[in-house]
Amino acid sequence: MVLLPSNVSKKGKGLTVGVLGGGHIGKQLVQVLLEKNGLKPSQINISSRRPETLEEFVKRGIMCYFDNQRLVAWADVLFLCCLPSHLPKVCAELQSHIPKHCLVYSFLSAVPLNRLAQLLGHSFILKPQYEFVACDSVNMWLSRGHVTVALKDPKVIDASCPLAMRGGLCLDPKWLFGLLYSLLNMCTAANVGSTEALGLINELFQLKGPGTVAFILNNFVNSSYASSLTPDESFPWINLVDVQAKETPLSCFISRNNSMQGCLSALYNSVMVDPLKGKKETGKPKDGTLSVITPSHCKKSDFV
Repeated sequence: MVLLPSNVSKKGKGLTVGVLGGGHIGKQLVQVLLEKNGLKPSQINISSRRPETLEEFVKRGIMCYFDNQRLVAWADVLFLCCLPSHLPKVCAELQSHIPKHCLVYSFLSAVPLNRLAQLLGHSFILKPQYEFVACDSVNMWLSRGHVTVALKDPKVIDASCPLAMRGGLCLDPKWLFGLLYSLLNMCTAANVGSTEALGLINELFQLKGPGTVAFILNNFVNSSYASSLTPDESFPWINLVDVQAKETPLSCFISRNNSMQGCLSALYNSVMVDPLKGKKETGKPKDGTLSVITPSHCKKSDFV
């Protein structure tokens, strides 16, 4: 979970995470959020058709109920963990109720991104695309029965790194490009200027020091737009569905820059090994507090 300085926060209460679905995936996700990311129970809500089965989370202070519209109105990030067969009804409930700033993360592998965006009437969506190839190390994924246990294994962490996935697992790098553009959208929604936004992202990802490369305007938008963007002017609002389907300035930059790929991969491994390290060292304002930027409104534009 990416946290930004509280001086650009509208809520000042930290990231709010909604999990829609209390089945096997939803439960394991919540455990990971609590144990690997250090989120407080008050920052997580779960909407499930059977909230009575989530007593273990209620005892820990997590709000559990069955009200999808309430969940999406509250959350900065919404994880879709429902069954594909339930998706049409869920989307019908959520459509026109999703705040523009709410980042929707889908675990529904059977539903294409374009279809999901159409059903939700929402384009601020991230959806990973995986491919699996038979190999000798495939048993590594079967050696742990729980995600939080698996993510303590250095071999699993190394094999799951987005830009260097091994063990027969491959993640489409467009997911990473979408993730980075989602951070820009958060800054745009909070009226953060382009220069400050770049500084925040470079600091978040610790892109500094010998051998590292910092992001610049042209890495996110085309040259003509970058040249017209003033330091205090926010980046345009980026359509994440397009980002995950088309070539962008960012995809070209990262795909051709081995130093940046190595930097992002190293950061992933360091954060997964010591997840709270990033919170302690990254994006720390003068008052020492951290919280997610939460927008008051959003504006539309295009990145090309």
